[in-house]
Amino acid sequence: MARNRSKPRLTPARAKNLIGLAKVIAPAVVPVVAPYALRAASMAREAVDKRRARRLGIAVEDLANYSGPGGALHARIAGAAQAAADLRATEAAFADSSETRLTQLAAAVRAAERMPSARRKAAHKAVSQELDRLEEDLLRRLGVN
Repeated sequence: MARNRSKPRLTPARAKNLIGLAKVIAPAVVPVVAPYALRAASMAREAVDKRRARRLGIAVEDLANYSGPGGALHARIAGAAQAAADLRATEAAFADSSETRLTQLAAAVRAAERMPSARRKAAHKAVSQELDRLEEDLLRRLGVN
């Protein structure tokens, strides 16, 4: 019985020929393809930024202000602070206490930025839970919940 042995697809001679072909074709192709590749990369980055901003509930222009491990919490704090400021006309005492608490939470998030990963995650979880309670109270006072 004879085995059916196929020839290797890439031999040293074929590899040498392909490299030579690439050296000839690349200078002609790269200037044509590069602008399209750059545009595609730019569009992909823009889509990622829009998705991240939408998920955080902020404008794309403000995305740089809410970056890093605590960025999402800072965005939530800023949103809650805006809601508390909107509520100031009807419930000034609650708005004042909320803004004080939000300032403390923002300071906690900033302090957690320099902590080791496990401690930072625990601190962020605690801040997130406190924000959940505060946001629930804000929504109830705004008549949404």
